[in-house]
Amino acid sequence: MCPTELRETIIAHGHENVTATHRTTFEITKETHLSRDGDCIIAVGANKALDDLSPEFKENLRKDGAKITVLIEANGVTEIVTAIGNSRLALMHPTDIIVRKSGYVCNRTLAIHADKAANELSRELVNRSRNPNQKVRITLIART
Repeated sequence: MCPTELRETIIAHGHENVTATHRTTFEITKETHLSRDGDCIIAVGANKALDDLSPEFKENLRKDGAKITVLIEANGVTEIVTAIGNSRLALMHPTDIIVRKSGYVCNRTLAIHADKAANELSRELVNRSRNPNQKVRITLIART
């Protein structure tokens, strides 16, 4: 059986309160307000959340053992995070996308067992994500 690869691209932007210090997750949100308490959020004002991903992409990601690569790009700096999908993923949240290092799944979870959390992302990328005018492109690549 041939592997299947599907992609989704999300466009968001930075925010002055991005700290990216959370040790187990990172998040992209459609919300535009960010308090200093949102230490997992790396980009705001996203044009997509879990609810907006294509049915084919979601179906691919819900296969146990599916692999996902998350490319996060901001003004020439790229970070690559790998994680896995799971049959328990709801992939239905209207505003948020969360990638987790743990195996915890809720309606905001995109992927689990990631190899990086917010605090492990390049500080150069995080610094760029503090600029409200900075476009942040997130490419999701799911493979089964």
